[in-house]
Amino acid sequence: MYRVSLEGRGDFTEWRDAARTFLSANVSPHEIEWRCRGEETGLLGFEEENLPAAVDNATGVQVPSAFMPLAQTIICHSDPKRFSLLYRLLWRLGQDRALLQFKSDPDVAEARKLEKSVRRDSHKMTAFVRFKEVALATGEAGRRRFIAWFEPDHFIVERKAAFFQRRFTDMDWLILTPKGSARWDGEALETSRLAAEQPDLSDETDELWRTYYANIFNPARLKIKAMTAEMPKKYWKNLPEADLIPDLILNAERRVLEMGAKAATEPQLFHHRIQAAAENKLAPALPDADTLEGLRHEAKDCTLCSLHCKATQTVFGEGPANADVMIVGEQPGDFEDLAGRPFVGPAGKMFDQVLGETGMERQKLYVTNAVKHFKYESRGKKRIHQRPDAGEVQRCRWWLTREIDLVQPKLIVAMGATAMFALTGLKEKLSDLRGRPMPMDGGRMLFVTVHPSYLLRIPDEQRKAEEFQRFREDMQAVRRLMEARQESELLVSAVG
Repeated sequence: MYRVSLEGRGDFTEWRDAARTFLSANVSPHEIEWRCRGEETGLLGFEEENLPAAVDNATGVQVPSAFMPLAQTIICHSDPKRFSLLYRLLWRLGQDRALLQFKSDPDVAEARKLEKSVRRDSHKMTAFVRFKEVALATGEAGRRRFIAWFEPDHFIVERKAAFFQRRFTDMDWLILTPKGSARWDGEALETSRLAAEQPDLSDETDELWRTYYANIFNPARLKIKAMTAEMPKKYWKNLPEADLIPDLILNAERRVLEMGAKAATEPQLFHHRIQAAAENKLAPALPDADTLEGLRHEAKDCTLCSLHCKATQTVFGEGPANADVMIVGEQPGDFEDLAGRPFVGPAGKMFDQVLGETGMERQKLYVTNAVKHFKYESRGKKRIHQRPDAGEVQRCRWWLTREIDLVQPKLIVAMGATAMFALTGLKEKLSDLRGRPMPMDGGRMLFVTVHPSYLLRIPDEQRKAEEFQRFREDMQAVRRLMEARQESELLVSAVG
């Protein structure tokens, strides 16, 4: 049996060097006893370290790139079993490079659990470290100085020190923890693995934090389980506002009742003047194009709402100017915004597929949207779809109304609640109107169904298949409605 003692305070190099020695000597995991220095073994105290002899020209194990960041994270964990777990994974990766892909494997599952714990602890450190200013000595000049105390679960101080150096590079600071400390003086970042003692610190901002927290605390949204899960006691007990929490929780129910009984406050007088001025403000002049092409040209410069500020371009409708059927969706998506055409993204491909299966031709349909600009929220490099609000739909309704006036469709298919609201002003449940032909002004007919993007968002495959079949049946009903309408018109024409 081989024995190895490590300092075990987040230093990946010491474990890596020992693991290489064992691996080069072909020592299997069950032959090694890993421990941290300071652990007692047996009645006689510490046993001596026992390492295999170095092997020259030993061939190393080629590990996948995902192993290194995983190991560097896990080594910061405080569990003493982490060393043997990592070596066991390293040993097994020599036999199966794809091991880390098997999430159900006990070793891989345990490694991911430790990794998640370290990452969560690191996140909590960046969220809950609270600096307190230390006054300079009388007559002393220099940069402002701050000290913070934090109690992490794991050895993450060295891991997160660079984050604080980048974030607070304009001040001198010292972070103390029971698992090490970090110091920045404006020139050098230093870390120590020695345990620190909690200092007795306070400053004038403590009362500001208490005032702020007392004012943002909403008793009506109190969820104690969520509070304790996201902010365990060991994190918030060192924050100045923590001493307010017991009383705030105790009086939460009483404060909710008081809030409910309190009369709604009247808006300030200037609010009514602002509203009146907004109502009297002249709306921008709207174009009076008498052709679809002219309307499309005018819509390119639409500024009726703020959505045009972020969108790439206006996405106008397309299709025959005398189409019998008009399809109205919600708004352009990411693909449509870039291409400048409606229904060309994933939802558009599903729409085309259903049209083909039901015997309808897209070339004979006029396809458009209730809103002509893409509304989204940026998350990194992705643009995440956001539903347009009622005001944005109402402002864009002018373009949709003009499209209907110029195309003169006999049947309009509203896909989704936004399209239904734009065409009818109704905010009823879509399921209550779906699949029921409804008369409209001008002798037209309205047919309501879901938007294809709804089908793409269903996670359950069986339910997705059921909803897809129902959408297909809706489009078959649309085709039958048009065929019946055309037959009726032919009959009237023949009789006439």
